[in-house]
Amino acid sequence: MGSAVTHAPALEGPTDSGPRHGPVKSPRPAGAKRLGRRENLAGYLFMSPWIAGFLLLTAGPMAASLYFAFTDYNLFDAPRWIGLDNFSEMFGDPRWRHSVRITLWYVVVGTPIKLIAALGVALLLAQKRRGQAFYRAAFYAPSLIGASVSVAIVWKAIFSDDAVVDRTQRFFGIDAGGWTGDPELIIYSLVALTVWQFGAPMVIFLAGLKQVPRELYEAADVDGAGKLRQFWNITLPMISPVLFFNVLLETIHSFQIFSSAYIVGGGAGGNACGPADGTMVYTCYLYVQGFENSRMGLASAMAWMLLVAVALVTAVLFWSQKRWVHYEEGGR
Repeated sequence: MGSAVTHAPALEGPTDSGPRHGPVKSPRPAGAKRLGRRENLAGYLFMSPWIAGFLLLTAGPMAASLYFAFTDYNLFDAPRWIGLDNFSEMFGDPRWRHSVRITLWYVVVGTPIKLIAALGVALLLAQKRRGQAFYRAAFYAPSLIGASVSVAIVWKAIFSDDAVVDRTQRFFGIDAGGWTGDPELIIYSLVALTVWQFGAPMVIFLAGLKQVPRELYEAADVDGAGKLRQFWNITLPMISPVLFFNVLLETIHSFQIFSSAYIVGGGAGGNACGPADGTMVYTCYLYVQGFENSRMGLASAMAWMLLVAVALVTAVLFWSQKRWVHYEEGGR
């Protein structure tokens, strides 16, 4: 007799040894979903003032300005589409090119001097001495009031004919007259005003100097390194991220200078931007075209060109930081 062969019945469905596709997720309770929706709704309600302000006061005007840049618009008549005519007229305008040169000169000269003054005073105030809090507050105060119209008016009076600066010059035998009446010297009064407002970058430099480990200076003293070498090889590399931040911020601010140039230059009238356009910075000429000449379309085109220029300068600064900004992780 042949032996009977018993076949095990085939197993239906997956076995314990079969592949698994991950744990089965339990459905989220309906109460938790409703709670999450209420929390999201509350968050959007709290954000709604900022969202409305951004849409109505920033995004909306920017979109309208971009449209006006390609139109002939004078605030009184309906805008008329003219394509790139505003940009071609702008590039061919000698006063526009003059405003670009004045602005670039102001940025290249005023920003480094301001940062050097801020860093120098920060190095002095970083040392422990009596009255340190008073000196910090005193040096920071001009940054709070320096951008006001009243200070610009006082500054114009100080640098006018037969005023403090003029009399001081004559005391030392220099007969240059008031700076605000000289097309060649008036821009230097603006540089002096921006340098006087070095308090904000000074405070940022102070915060960076406080983060430099003292052990590095002690080791440098043991090696016989002098103060200048310590500053160049220790202080500057350690505060380079702070320096980069200040350079970026002050450069953008310099491109946006307006109120001081407009007030010191003379304000409304035939010499709104200084005698012989001596303070004709970019934003001042933009204001003249938009609000004095009622050419809002051309002014919008100029504003967008300024935005593109600032964006390009910012991109170059971020690209250059790889070469001179040192971070704690060791990256450059």
